[in-house]
Amino acid sequence: MDLITITAIALGLSFDSFAVSLSCGVVESKIRFRHAMKIAFVLAFFQGGLTVAGFFLGSTVSGHVERYDHWVAFILLMILGIRMITGGLRGGTQRMPVDISRWHVLLTMAVGTSIDALAVGISFALLRVQIWTAGLIIGAVTFLASMTAIRIGKSAGSRLGSWVEIIGGIILAAIGVRILVEHLMNAV
Repeated sequence: MDLITITAIALGLSFDSFAVSLSCGVVESKIRFRHAMKIAFVLAFFQGGLTVAGFFLGSTVSGHVERYDHWVAFILLMILGIRMITGGLRGGTQRMPVDISRWHVLLTMAVGTSIDALAVGISFALLRVQIWTAGLIIGAVTFLASMTAIRIGKSAGSRLGSWVEIIGGIILAAIGVRILVEHLMNAV
């Protein structure tokens, strides 16, 4: 598989991380560069890392992973999204109902957006792709997409006022629904 194809796959995989990062920037409009780097790095690490992990798992577990991956991503993202929406509806944006600076929240977002990368890694094993190169490209593209999205969200967040938490929650829930629908439609 050539580098252009791998980069195109990386762009496709990074869309969920882009949307999550956008909501992080929207919800936390005073996010510092260091914290934005942490978010982008964790999302990129999981995106590239789960691709590599999927490669090594190969076809031996592909049937089991594919059966449940969309449900895991859906549940994780819906929980975070609903918490943000209910916190926003209760009023005030002084403190986020979901604190994205906490590791368990960040890891939940990373796993939820990277489940597809595991499946891609499994398919890469079947295609005998150079996995370390692919993993690095996928991680780098995700990192750049996340940093860009956080910056865009940060700019938009200050203009949206008290609706930022609700919008961020809707984005996360929508990603979860999209992942579930895509997998269920492909199963038919």
